[in-house]
Amino acid sequence: MVKDTRFCSRPTFKNTLRRISLISVIVAMIASWILISLTSMVALKQYAQTNLALLSSTISHSLEAATVFHDSQAALNTLQTLGEQGQFSAAIVYDTQQQEMTRWNSPKIRHQTMIESLVSKWVYPEPVYKTIEHNGQVVGTLVLTGTDGIVTHFVWLSLAVLGGCLFLAALLSLLISNYLHRDLNKALHAMTSVVHDVRENRDFSRRATPTHIDEFYHFAKDFNSLLDDMETWQIQLQQRNASLLKSTLHDPLTGLGNRNAFRQALDKLYSAPEARTGAVLLYMDGNHFKTINDTWGHNAGDLVLIETAHRLATFAGETCPAFRLGGDEFAILLAGIQHEADITQKISEITQRLSSSIAISPEKSVVMSLSIGYAWAHTCSTPEELIDSADTSMYQVKRSTRR
Repeated sequence: MVKDTRFCSRPTFKNTLRRISLISVIVAMIASWILISLTSMVALKQYAQTNLALLSSTISHSLEAATVFHDSQAALNTLQTLGEQGQFSAAIVYDTQQQEMTRWNSPKIRHQTMIESLVSKWVYPEPVYKTIEHNGQVVGTLVLTGTDGIVTHFVWLSLAVLGGCLFLAALLSLLISNYLHRDLNKALHAMTSVVHDVRENRDFSRRATPTHIDEFYHFAKDFNSLLDDMETWQIQLQQRNASLLKSTLHDPLTGLGNRNAFRQALDKLYSAPEARTGAVLLYMDGNHFKTINDTWGHNAGDLVLIETAHRLATFAGETCPAFRLGGDEFAILLAGIQHEADITQKISEITQRLSSSIAISPEKSVVMSLSIGYAWAHTCSTPEELIDSADTSMYQVKRSTRR
Protein backbone atom coordinates (compact mmCIF):
# COMPACT_ATOMS: atom_id res chain seq x y z
CA MET A 1 0.00 0.00 0.00
CA VAL A 2 1.44 3.38 -1.02
CA LYS A 3 1.31 5.83 1.85
CA ASP A 4 0.09 9.36 1.29
CA THR A 5 3.02 11.66 2.04
CA ARG A 6 0.63 14.40 3.12
CA PHE A 7 0.03 12.50 6.34
CA CYS A 8 3.59 11.28 6.97
CA SER A 9 3.84 13.45 10.13
CA ARG A 10 0.94 11.64 11.74
CA PRO A 11 1.76 8.63 13.95
CA THR A 12 0.67 5.24 12.70
CA PHE A 13 -1.75 3.08 14.68
CA LYS A 14 1.10 0.67 15.45
CA ASN A 15 3.33 3.45 16.80
CA THR A 16 0.41 4.90 18.75
CA LEU A 17 -0.20 1.54 20.45
CA ARG A 18 3.50 1.27 21.21
CA ARG A 19 3.54 4.77 22.71
CA ILE A 20 0.45 4.05 24.81
CA SER A 21 1.97 0.78 26.04
CA LEU A 22 5.29 2.47 26.77
CA ILE A 23 3.69 5.32 28.70
CA SER A 24 1.44 2.91 30.61
CA VAL A 25 4.35 0.65 31.52
CA ILE A 26 6.60 3.55 32.54
CA VAL A 27 3.90 5.13 34.71
CA ALA A 28 3.03 1.75 36.28
CA MET A 29 6.69 0.90 36.93
CA ILE A 30 7.50 4.31 38.42
CA ALA A 31 4.42 4.17 40.63
CA SER A 32 5.33 0.61 41.69
CA TRP A 33 8.94 1.65 42.32
CA ILE A 34 7.86 4.58 44.50
CA LEU A 35 5.28 2.58 46.46
CA ILE A 36 7.60 -0.38 47.00
CA SER A 37 10.45 1.94 47.97
CA LEU A 38 8.31 3.82 50.50
CA THR A 39 7.00 0.56 51.94
CA SER A 40 10.54 -0.79 52.14
CA MET A 41 11.80 2.35 53.85
CA VAL A 42 9.06 2.12 56.48
CA ALA A 43 9.87 -1.54 57.08
CA LEU A 44 13.58 -0.77 57.13
CA LYS A 45 13.08 1.98 59.68
CA GLN A 46 11.14 -0.35 61.95
CA TYR A 47 13.78 -3.06 61.57
CA ALA A 48 16.71 -0.68 62.18
CA GLN A 49 15.16 0.83 65.30
CA THR A 50 14.30 -2.61 66.69
CA ASN A 51 17.80 -3.81 65.92
CA LEU A 52 19.31 -0.74 67.61
CA ALA A 53 17.15 -1.36 70.70
CA LEU A 54 18.34 -4.98 70.88
CA LEU A 55 21.92 -3.83 70.40
CA SER A 56 21.60 -1.29 73.22
CA SER A 57 20.27 -4.01 75.52
CA THR A 58 23.25 -6.23 74.70
CA ILE A 59 25.76 -3.39 75.19
CA SER A 60 24.14 -2.38 78.53
CA HIS A 61 24.83 -5.88 79.88
CA SER A 62 28.44 -5.62 78.74
CA LEU A 63 28.80 -2.27 80.52
CA GLU A 64 27.23 -3.47 83.78
CA ALA A 65 30.49 -4.24 85.63
CA ALA A 66 32.33 -1.13 84.42
CA THR A 67 29.42 1.08 85.44
CA VAL A 68 29.05 -0.49 88.86
CA PHE A 69 32.75 0.13 89.63
CA HIS A 70 32.66 3.46 87.79
CA ASP A 71 35.53 2.34 85.58
CA SER A 72 35.30 4.76 82.70
CA GLN A 73 38.32 3.27 80.88
CA ALA A 74 36.83 -0.21 80.94
CA ALA A 75 33.53 1.21 79.70
CA LEU A 76 35.34 3.03 76.88
CA ASN A 77 37.22 -0.11 75.89
CA THR A 78 33.97 -2.04 75.77
CA LEU A 79 32.29 0.59 73.61
CA GLN A 80 35.34 0.80 71.31
CA THR A 81 35.47 -2.96 70.86
CA LEU A 82 31.79 -3.21 70.04
CA GLY A 83 31.75 0.00 67.99
CA GLU A 84 34.46 -1.23 65.65
CA GLN A 85 31.95 -3.74 64.33
CA GLY A 86 30.17 -0.78 62.73
CA GLN A 87 26.75 -1.34 64.27
CA PHE A 88 26.48 2.13 65.92
CA SER A 89 28.18 5.49 65.39
CA ALA A 90 28.24 6.97 68.92
CA ALA A 91 27.64 5.94 72.52
CA ILE A 92 27.56 7.83 75.83
CA VAL A 93 27.47 6.27 79.29
CA TYR A 94 26.02 8.19 82.23
CA ASP A 95 26.16 7.24 85.90
CA THR A 96 23.26 7.35 88.31
CA GLN A 97 23.83 11.08 88.81
CA GLN A 98 23.50 11.59 85.06
CA GLN A 99 27.12 12.58 84.91
CA GLU A 100 28.91 11.57 81.77
CA MET A 101 31.17 8.67 82.55
CA THR A 102 32.58 7.99 79.09
CA ARG A 103 31.91 8.70 75.43
CA TRP A 104 32.83 6.98 72.18
CA ASN A 105 32.43 8.25 68.58
CA SER A 106 33.17 6.24 65.50
CA PRO A 107 36.36 7.39 63.76
CA LYS A 108 34.84 6.35 60.41
CA ILE A 109 32.31 9.18 60.32
CA ARG A 110 32.37 10.75 56.88
CA HIS A 111 30.64 13.66 55.19
CA GLN A 112 27.07 12.74 54.30
CA THR A 113 25.27 13.74 51.14
CA MET A 114 21.87 15.36 51.44
CA ILE A 115 20.10 12.09 50.54
CA GLU A 116 22.21 10.09 52.99
CA SER A 117 21.47 12.64 55.71
CA LEU A 118 17.75 12.37 54.99
CA VAL A 119 17.92 8.56 55.13
CA SER A 120 19.84 8.69 58.41
CA LYS A 121 17.36 11.09 60.00
CA TRP A 122 14.49 8.97 58.72
CA VAL A 123 15.85 5.68 60.06
CA TYR A 124 17.36 7.03 63.31
CA PRO A 125 15.51 10.21 64.19
CA GLU A 126 16.54 9.99 67.88
CA PRO A 127 19.24 8.08 69.86
CA VAL A 128 18.15 5.08 71.93
CA TYR A 129 18.23 5.40 75.74
CA LYS A 130 18.81 2.18 77.72
CA THR A 131 19.24 1.86 81.49
CA ILE A 132 22.14 -0.18 82.87
CA GLU A 133 20.97 -2.35 85.74
CA HIS A 134 22.70 -4.46 88.37
CA ASN A 135 20.66 -6.78 90.56
CA GLY A 136 17.54 -4.90 89.61
CA GLN A 137 19.06 -1.51 90.45
CA VAL A 138 19.75 1.19 87.87
CA VAL A 139 23.46 1.94 87.91
CA GLY A 140 23.68 4.04 84.72
CA THR A 141 22.25 5.01 81.37
CA LEU A 142 23.46 4.19 77.84
CA VAL A 143 22.71 6.58 74.97
CA LEU A 144 23.27 4.81 71.66
CA THR A 145 23.21 6.45 68.21
CA GLY A 146 22.75 4.20 65.17
CA THR A 147 25.05 4.24 62.16
CA ASP A 148 23.66 4.92 58.71
CA GLY A 149 26.55 3.41 56.77
CA ILE A 150 25.18 -0.11 56.52
CA VAL A 151 21.61 1.12 56.25
CA THR A 152 22.43 3.61 53.48
CA HIS A 153 24.35 0.97 51.55
CA PHE A 154 21.46 -1.42 51.95
CA VAL A 155 19.01 1.26 50.81
CA TRP A 156 21.01 2.08 47.68
CA LEU A 157 21.52 -1.58 46.87
CA SER A 158 17.83 -2.34 47.41
CA LEU A 159 16.73 0.58 45.24
CA ALA A 160 19.16 -0.42 42.49
CA VAL A 161 18.03 -4.04 42.54
CA LEU A 162 14.39 -2.97 42.64
CA GLY A 163 14.94 -0.55 39.75
CA GLY A 164 16.67 -3.26 37.71
CA CYS A 165 13.91 -5.76 38.36
CA LEU A 166 11.25 -3.23 37.43
CA PHE A 167 13.17 -2.33 34.26
CA LEU A 168 13.30 -5.97 33.22
CA ALA A 169 9.62 -6.32 34.09
CA ALA A 170 8.83 -3.23 31.99
CA LEU A 171 10.84 -4.59 29.06
CA LEU A 172 9.06 -7.93 29.30
CA SER A 173 5.69 -6.16 29.51
CA LEU A 174 6.46 -4.16 26.36
CA LEU A 175 7.50 -7.28 24.47
CA ILE A 176 4.33 -9.10 25.52
CA SER A 177 2.24 -6.03 24.68
CA ASN A 178 3.76 -5.75 21.20
CA TYR A 179 3.18 -9.44 20.64
CA LEU A 180 -0.46 -9.19 21.70
CA HIS A 181 -0.94 -6.12 19.49
CA ARG A 182 0.42 -7.98 16.46
CA ASP A 183 -2.94 -9.38 15.34
CA LEU A 184 -4.62 -6.03 15.95
CA ASN A 185 -2.04 -4.19 13.83
CA LYS A 186 -2.20 -6.83 11.11
CA ALA A 187 -6.00 -6.70 10.91
CA LEU A 188 -6.12 -2.91 10.81
CA HIS A 189 -3.31 -2.75 8.23
CA ALA A 190 -5.19 -5.18 5.98
CA MET A 191 -8.38 -3.14 6.24
CA THR A 192 -6.65 0.19 5.59
CA SER A 193 -4.92 -1.40 2.58
CA VAL A 194 -8.30 -2.34 1.13
CA VAL A 195 -9.75 1.10 1.84
CA HIS A 196 -6.72 2.80 0.26
CA ASP A 197 -6.89 0.60 -2.84
CA VAL A 198 -10.60 1.31 -3.22
CA ARG A 199 -10.07 5.05 -2.85
CA GLU A 200 -6.99 5.33 -5.08
CA ASN A 201 -7.69 2.72 -7.77
CA ARG A 202 -11.48 2.36 -7.52
CA ASP A 203 -10.93 -1.38 -7.15
CA PHE A 204 -14.26 -2.41 -5.67
CA SER A 205 -13.43 -6.09 -6.09
CA ARG A 206 -11.18 -5.98 -2.98
CA ARG A 207 -12.58 -7.38 0.26
CA ALA A 208 -11.54 -6.98 3.87
CA THR A 209 -10.65 -10.22 5.64
CA PRO A 210 -12.76 -10.77 8.82
CA THR A 211 -10.75 -11.30 12.01
CA HIS A 212 -11.45 -12.92 15.37
CA ILE A 213 -11.76 -9.46 16.97
CA ASP A 214 -15.48 -8.83 17.28
CA GLU A 215 -15.47 -5.12 16.36
CA PHE A 216 -13.16 -5.68 13.40
CA TYR A 217 -15.21 -8.69 12.31
CA HIS A 218 -18.43 -6.67 12.13
CA PHE A 219 -16.61 -3.75 10.51
CA ALA A 220 -15.16 -6.01 7.80
CA LYS A 221 -18.56 -7.65 7.26
CA ASP A 222 -20.36 -4.31 6.87
CA PHE A 223 -17.56 -2.83 4.77
CA ASN A 224 -17.59 -5.83 2.43
CA SER A 225 -21.36 -5.50 2.09
CA LEU A 226 -20.86 -1.85 1.16
CA LEU A 227 -18.19 -2.85 -1.38
CA ASP A 228 -20.62 -5.38 -2.90
CA ASP A 229 -23.14 -2.58 -3.47
CA MET A 230 -20.47 -0.22 -4.80
CA GLU A 231 -19.11 -2.88 -7.15
CA THR A 232 -22.62 -3.49 -8.49
CA TRP A 233 -23.12 0.24 -8.97
CA GLN A 234 -19.73 0.50 -10.67
CA ILE A 235 -20.58 -2.32 -13.10
CA GLN A 236 -23.93 -0.75 -13.88
CA LEU A 237 -22.31 2.65 -14.36
CA GLN A 238 -19.65 1.19 -16.65
CA GLN A 239 -22.32 -0.57 -18.69
CA ARG A 240 -24.35 2.63 -18.88
CA ASN A 241 -21.28 4.64 -19.88
CA ALA A 242 -20.35 2.04 -22.49
CA SER A 243 -23.89 2.19 -23.85
CA LEU A 244 -23.78 5.99 -23.96
CA LEU A 245 -20.37 5.93 -25.62
CA LYS A 246 -21.59 3.44 -28.18
CA SER A 247 -24.68 5.52 -28.89
CA THR A 248 -22.57 8.64 -29.41
CA LEU A 249 -20.00 6.95 -31.65
CA HIS A 250 -21.98 4.19 -33.39
CA ASP A 251 -24.89 4.17 -35.81
CA PRO A 252 -27.83 2.53 -33.99
CA LEU A 253 -29.13 0.81 -37.15
CA THR A 254 -25.98 -0.70 -38.65
CA GLY A 255 -23.55 -0.71 -35.72
CA LEU A 256 -20.89 1.08 -37.77
CA GLY A 257 -19.12 4.15 -36.52
CA ASN A 258 -21.24 7.27 -36.97
CA ARG A 259 -20.27 10.76 -38.13
CA ASN A 260 -18.82 11.60 -34.68
CA ALA A 261 -16.58 8.55 -34.77
CA PHE A 262 -15.62 9.43 -38.35
CA ARG A 263 -14.56 12.93 -37.28
CA GLN A 264 -12.55 11.54 -34.36
CA ALA A 265 -10.76 9.11 -36.67
CA LEU A 266 -9.84 11.92 -39.08
CA ASP A 267 -8.64 14.17 -36.24
CA LYS A 268 -6.48 11.35 -34.91
CA LEU A 269 -5.11 10.72 -38.40
CA TYR A 270 -4.13 14.38 -38.84
CA SER A 271 -2.67 14.68 -35.35
CA ALA A 272 0.22 12.44 -36.49
CA PRO A 273 1.62 13.58 -39.88
CA GLU A 274 3.47 10.32 -40.45
CA ALA A 275 0.18 8.40 -40.19
CA ARG A 276 -1.17 10.17 -43.31
CA THR A 277 1.39 8.45 -45.50
CA GLY A 278 -0.40 5.59 -47.21
CA ALA A 279 -3.81 6.63 -45.81
CA VAL A 280 -6.74 6.84 -48.24
CA LEU A 281 -10.36 7.83 -47.61
CA LEU A 282 -13.02 5.90 -49.50
CA TYR A 283 -16.24 7.92 -49.73
CA MET A 284 -19.35 5.92 -50.79
CA ASP A 285 -22.90 6.76 -51.68
CA GLY A 286 -25.73 4.31 -52.56
CA ASN A 287 -27.06 4.04 -56.11
CA HIS A 288 -30.85 4.04 -56.48
CA PHE A 289 -31.39 3.52 -52.77
CA LYS A 290 -34.33 5.92 -52.84
CA THR A 291 -36.04 3.62 -55.35
CA ILE A 292 -35.72 0.68 -52.93
CA ASN A 293 -37.28 2.75 -50.14
CA ASP A 294 -40.10 4.05 -52.33
CA THR A 295 -40.85 0.63 -53.87
CA TRP A 296 -40.46 -1.76 -50.95
CA GLY A 297 -40.75 0.49 -47.92
CA HIS A 298 -38.41 1.75 -45.23
CA ASN A 299 -38.17 -1.65 -43.52
CA ALA A 300 -36.74 -3.09 -46.69
CA GLY A 301 -34.41 -0.11 -46.96
CA ASP A 302 -33.20 -0.73 -43.41
CA LEU A 303 -32.49 -4.39 -44.24
CA VAL A 304 -30.45 -3.27 -47.26
CA LEU A 305 -28.48 -0.76 -45.20
CA ILE A 306 -27.77 -3.32 -42.45
CA GLU A 307 -26.51 -5.94 -44.90
CA THR A 308 -24.46 -3.38 -46.83
CA ALA A 309 -22.87 -2.18 -43.59
CA HIS A 310 -22.11 -5.78 -42.59
CA ARG A 311 -20.33 -6.44 -45.88
CA LEU A 312 -18.33 -3.23 -45.61
CA ALA A 313 -17.35 -4.03 -42.03
CA THR A 314 -16.29 -7.53 -43.08
CA PHE A 315 -14.12 -6.03 -45.82
CA ALA A 316 -12.64 -3.34 -43.60
CA GLY A 317 -11.81 -5.62 -40.67
CA GLU A 318 -10.29 -4.12 -37.52
CA THR A 319 -7.45 -2.17 -39.14
CA CYS A 320 -9.57 -0.09 -41.53
CA PRO A 321 -12.67 1.28 -39.78
CA ALA A 322 -15.95 1.66 -41.67
CA PHE A 323 -18.50 4.40 -40.98
CA ARG A 324 -22.08 5.23 -41.86
CA LEU A 325 -22.29 8.99 -42.29
CA GLY A 326 -26.05 9.13 -42.73
CA GLY A 327 -28.69 7.80 -45.13
CA ASP A 328 -26.89 5.62 -47.68
CA GLU A 329 -23.50 7.36 -47.28
CA PHE A 330 -20.54 5.29 -46.04
CA ALA A 331 -16.80 5.80 -45.60
CA ILE A 332 -13.74 3.62 -45.02
CA LEU A 333 -10.24 4.76 -43.99
CA LEU A 334 -7.61 2.62 -45.68
CA ALA A 335 -4.04 2.39 -44.41
CA GLY A 336 -0.82 1.11 -45.93
CA ILE A 337 -1.76 1.99 -49.50
CA GLN A 338 1.24 2.51 -51.78
CA HIS A 339 -0.13 2.92 -55.31
CA GLU A 340 -3.25 3.88 -57.20
CA ALA A 341 -3.54 0.27 -58.30
CA ASP A 342 -3.95 -0.77 -54.67
CA ILE A 343 -6.92 1.59 -54.35
CA THR A 344 -8.48 0.24 -57.55
CA GLN A 345 -8.10 -3.29 -56.24
CA LYS A 346 -9.78 -2.37 -52.94
CA ILE A 347 -12.68 -0.69 -54.73
CA SER A 348 -13.09 -3.74 -56.96
CA GLU A 349 -13.18 -6.00 -53.94
CA ILE A 350 -15.88 -3.88 -52.31
CA THR A 351 -17.89 -3.85 -55.51
CA GLN A 352 -17.55 -7.63 -55.73
CA ARG A 353 -18.78 -8.08 -52.15
CA LEU A 354 -21.82 -5.90 -52.87
CA SER A 355 -22.70 -7.57 -56.15
CA SER A 356 -24.62 -10.42 -54.54
CA SER A 357 -28.30 -9.73 -53.96
CA ILE A 358 -29.88 -8.89 -50.60
CA ALA A 359 -33.12 -10.63 -49.63
CA ILE A 360 -35.72 -8.14 -48.44
CA SER A 361 -38.53 -10.73 -48.33
CA PRO A 362 -38.91 -14.46 -49.06
CA GLU A 363 -39.89 -13.64 -52.63
CA LYS A 364 -37.79 -10.55 -53.39
CA SER A 365 -34.08 -9.67 -53.48
CA VAL A 366 -32.30 -6.48 -54.54
CA VAL A 367 -28.74 -5.49 -55.33
CA MET A 368 -27.21 -2.47 -53.55
CA SER A 369 -24.36 -0.81 -55.41
CA LEU A 370 -22.21 2.09 -54.24
CA SER A 371 -20.46 4.91 -56.03
CA ILE A 372 -17.00 5.01 -54.48
CA GLY A 373 -14.64 7.98 -54.59
CA TYR A 374 -11.33 8.38 -52.83
CA ALA A 375 -8.67 10.88 -51.76
CA TRP A 376 -5.11 10.56 -50.50
CA ALA A 377 -4.65 11.91 -46.98
CA HIS A 378 -1.11 13.17 -47.61
CA THR A 379 -2.36 15.42 -50.43
CA CYS A 380 -4.85 17.21 -48.15
CA SER A 381 -3.80 19.50 -45.34
CA THR A 382 -7.00 19.22 -43.24
CA PRO A 383 -9.74 16.66 -42.58
CA GLU A 384 -12.27 18.95 -44.29
CA GLU A 385 -10.15 19.13 -47.41
CA LEU A 386 -9.84 15.34 -47.43
CA ILE A 387 -13.62 14.90 -47.13
CA ASP A 388 -14.28 17.43 -49.88
CA SER A 389 -11.75 15.79 -52.18
CA ALA A 390 -13.17 12.29 -51.61
CA ASP A 391 -16.73 13.59 -51.98
CA THR A 392 -15.86 15.25 -55.26
CA SER A 393 -14.28 12.04 -56.48
CA MET A 394 -17.36 10.08 -55.44
CA TYR A 395 -19.73 12.36 -57.40
CA GLN A 396 -17.54 12.11 -60.46
CA VAL A 397 -17.92 8.33 -60.26
CA LYS A 398 -21.68 8.64 -59.71
CA ARG A 399 -22.09 10.92 -62.75
CA SER A 400 -20.05 8.61 -64.92
CA THR A 401 -22.19 5.65 -63.78
CA ARG A 402 -25.43 7.41 -64.79
CA ARG A 403 -24.25 8.12 -68.35
